[in-house]
Amino acid sequence: MFVVPAYAQQEVPAGQDSAHGEVIEGTETGHGEGSFPPFEPASYPSQILWLAIIFGLFYLFLKRVALPRLGGILEVRRDRIAQDLDQAARLKQEADEAIAAYEQGLADARKKANQIGQKARDAAKADADAERKKVEAGLEKKLAEAETRIGEIKASAMQDVGAIAEETTAAIVQALIGGSVGKAEVASAVRSSSK
Repeated sequence: MFVVPAYAQQEVPAGQDSAHGEVIEGTETGHGEGSFPPFEPASYPSQILWLAIIFGLFYLFLKRVALPRLGGILEVRRDRIAQDLDQAARLKQEADEAIAAYEQGLADARKKANQIGQKARDAAKADADAERKKVEAGLEKKLAEAETRIGEIKASAMQDVGAIAEETTAAIVQALIGGSVGKAEVASAVRSSSK
């Protein structure tokens, strides 16, 4: 019951409501000297009955509405997780296969590159050997030509030396003896001394 300050000044007879002038049964005074109703032993059976009814309704609500929805949500999530795991496993397997194919292709490419490099080295070596042989053959030919020319020059020089020696011998003999000597005699003397 509410006590308004303006009415607090007035005295209300015991058992009468101050606001409406009605008598309240079971109370001696109008300002709450009784106990709290939930704690009164007389109201326990009705409280237990309502507790059982509300608990039963709550249990039925949970059993029929909330738990099936939660179970459905959990089932959907479990299925989605299983699908995601299956898809992840499939994608991992595809990635592993792609990596294996890439590594195989890379190994094949390296093998082909080694073969091409070996062929190129062999071809370059063969070309270098052919070029070397060609250069050696050219050098041998030039060497032979040079030796031939040297021989010709030597022979020519020897002929010139022989003629110069004959002239020089004739000039020396003429200067020493004072007379002239025959060319045949001088040539035979020079030939015999050069051998």
